[in-house]
Amino acid sequence: MKPVIRVPFFEIGIKNYIFGDQVLELAKVADAAAKRYDIDVLMITPYTEIRRVAENTDRLIVLAPYMDTLHPGRGLADVLPEALYAAGARGVVVNHCERPMTLPAIKRTIERANELNMLSFACADTLMEAQAIAQLHPDVINPEPSELIGSGNASDMSYVLESIQRVKAIDPNILVEQAAGISSGKQVYEFIYAGAEGAGAASGIFNAPDPLLMVEEMIKSVREAFTDRIKDKGE
Repeated sequence: MKPVIRVPFFEIGIKNYIFGDQVLELAKVADAAAKRYDIDVLMITPYTEIRRVAENTDRLIVLAPYMDTLHPGRGLADVLPEALYAAGARGVVVNHCERPMTLPAIKRTIERANELNMLSFACADTLMEAQAIAQLHPDVINPEPSELIGSGNASDMSYVLESIQRVKAIDPNILVEQAAGISSGKQVYEFIYAGAEGAGAASGIFNAPDPLLMVEEMIKSVREAFTDRIKDKGE
């Protein structure tokens, strides 16, 4: 059965900022915070660490950073979806700006993910691209302008609200995350409070003086913002 992501959620992108034992250390901190604040945490995990993270955490939803669409058999250097699932991945990132894909490739990847009950976490560079991808019905869309990724400058609130509206108009079941340029718990709070269903970070975590403390701060901010949103807006 495909995992169900509860709103609000948080996403951590490891990329290649850390590797080996450091990945597991951070995963355990995130797992503890996920339990403490009762938040679903998605962790985009390097291929080499997927099994170790999946087997040593309870509350993380492990996502692979990419996969090909082949089936078991030939394909020496391709990333096999079944192998990712067997290792513990329960979802896959689609069309990140560091691994862009054509719309037909995005469609095939989402379909392969669905075959294996894996989540599809799709990235979009523009509002128009977010709308196009929404018609392919991934589970999550992260509409992040590529120029903001790693910049420390987050999307403005009008972009956040418009991206949510445009995606939901096509498919209200798609979860919409905001992540580009997030570098503090305060920004996480602001986006969740404004209406984002999830928030995420990569460089904002690993460029912090203490990445482990930043993970805790951001996950805590997700819970605080959603609690205040319900109290103030009656959602």
